[in-house]
Amino acid sequence: MLLQDFYSVIQSKKEEGKVITHIRINKNHELYKGHFPDRPVTPGVVLMHMFREEMERQTGRKLRFSKASNVKFMAVVDPNIDDVLIMEYETEENEEVITLKAITKNNGSIALKINAFYN
Repeated sequence: MLLQDFYSVIQSKKEEGKVITHIRINKNHELYKGHFPDRPVTPGVVLMHMFREEMERQTGRKLRFSKASNVKFMAVVDPNIDDVLIMEYETEENEEVITLKAITKNNGSIALKINAFYN
């Protein structure tokens, strides 16, 4: 994990061809002291990185981000308002590439939509 102690998995399950993972963000993490002290916001790149970590956990493979398309940040993730995120994703994989189609939800809204490729 790149961000040690940033989040923990509450539960993860496969349902109707996709993985649904509930995570809890550590709202006291060092990251929020700089981003931003009076109003913490989870950086979009961190949300993207969490998908890679979760796919590595699910597949048992070490992955490297290759490219992304259709990346949309749609809501602010403030850990003081809602520290639980729901990550939903579908993957297709072959020997060389894993294709990800995913969303992150918090507080009833979609915070991130992404299509990404890892190898």
